[in-house]
Amino acid sequence: MTIDAIVIGGGAAGLMCALTAARRGRRVQVLEHANRVGKKILMSGGGRCNFTNLHCTHANFLSRNPHYCKSALARFKPADFIGMVERHGIAYHEKELGQLFCDESSKQIVAMLLAECAEAGAQVVTSCSIERVERQADGFVLATSMGTLHADRLVVATGGLSIPSMGATGFGYDLARQFGHAVLPTRAGLVPLTLSGTHLEGLHDLSGVALPIRAQAGGASFTNAMLITHRGLSGPAILQVSSYWQPGEALRIDLLPDGDAMALLLDAQRTHPAAGFGSTLARLLPRRLAARLAEQWCDERPLAEQAKATLQAVASKLSHWPIVASGTEGYRTAEVTLGGVDTDALSSATMESRLVPGLYFIGEVVDVTGHLGGHNFQWAWASGHAAGSAL
Repeated sequence: MTIDAIVIGGGAAGLMCALTAARRGRRVQVLEHANRVGKKILMSGGGRCNFTNLHCTHANFLSRNPHYCKSALARFKPADFIGMVERHGIAYHEKELGQLFCDESSKQIVAMLLAECAEAGAQVVTSCSIERVERQADGFVLATSMGTLHADRLVVATGGLSIPSMGATGFGYDLARQFGHAVLPTRAGLVPLTLSGTHLEGLHDLSGVALPIRAQAGGASFTNAMLITHRGLSGPAILQVSSYWQPGEALRIDLLPDGDAMALLLDAQRTHPAAGFGSTLARLLPRRLAARLAEQWCDERPLAEQAKATLQAVASKLSHWPIVASGTEGYRTAEVTLGGVDTDALSSATMESRLVPGLYFIGEVVDVTGHLGGHNFQWAWASGHAAGSAL
């Protein structure tokens, strides 16, 4: 059977591309190697799917070419996807910082996309493995587990390497290289950081402690919650900064992002002179963490007997916590994959290859990675819409 377009990958970007193209009368077939589509959609947002962000702009993305994502994002905005959600009667709410979640279940988003595909006439096939892809004069030929398929155009929406337990593979990168595309180095993004040695020994028993912080690395700064885990550090602020941090580089964490540490300690010395550092820090930080830091940094004398230089030393550690991350938890728990198909050889308007006419790359497989909070889904919707509008 010859069809207009085959979309490899039944994730967010692939389904959006398929329904967009099918609405325009194109004969589209989606091939998904897993036994169901949208697995990452289903698990995202704790099962409620953080499907977009009200404040999404190109500034929320990392790429070697930071301008590449502008065109697609401008032509399919959060309001466009929200309109689809509302047409399907899916209740949603804003959690924080513009992040939108389903009130009930992420299953509703997958069901919506499948319903849109069905209504438009796009065929979605699961449990279909692809053995070989070739480019011929009249289009693309795919050798698959369901036989040989022909299509005029081919869209690669295979995602990245994150969460391999859900079926993530490097197939899309291999396909890009096969057709002459450069693939920029990949690594885990939006991922917890790990600690080792004395840094881990001093914190692992505090697993579950959370607090607001400011995390900085690679020229980026994020203020949000940090969570101490039995392996290291997690929470929104850590996940965000992990996309900018690399092992061996500096990581700065301010444990008092909303206050001047020295001013707070001087005020405590004046108002509670008989208090020690333990009780003083417990008024500023979670009790268990405060006790541990006081034990590591301070003596037991009351504040009234502490020299200003001592207060300054403690204040410096609070605003620049002397913790050293040793690595990340890797693709196993990473929400996204940084790097990917180089955008230099892709059209920013259509996502089409400049090297192979009729070949498109969309979603996470491309070197465009969003911040935490619905931005990666918005890129999936926008890039899928861009390709679907051009097929």
